[in-house]
Amino acid sequence: MKSTSKKRTRKKSITAKEFDAKFEKGEDITPFLDFKKATVVRRVNVDFPDWMVQRLDQEAKKLNISRQAVVKTWIYERISSNKD
Repeated sequence: MKSTSKKRTRKKSITAKEFDAKFEKGEDITPFLDFKKATVVRRVNVDFPDWMVQRLDQEAKKLNISRQAVVKTWIYERISSNKD
């Protein structure tokens, strides 16, 4: 009895160093990307009063991370704790 199986195509695999080198040379790196796991990022503009930016900067310096990372972390923590 002959069995038929679907041929699986495997993504090519390279090291991070090889990937970076290809990218820096301007080579096509798409065969090494998995677009099914890609994250969509949307930009949002928010205006803060000066005193709040200063407080964010103080917190960022204390945590040794960027202001943007502080804002993202705090928002993530808030929305994660309010699951309905």
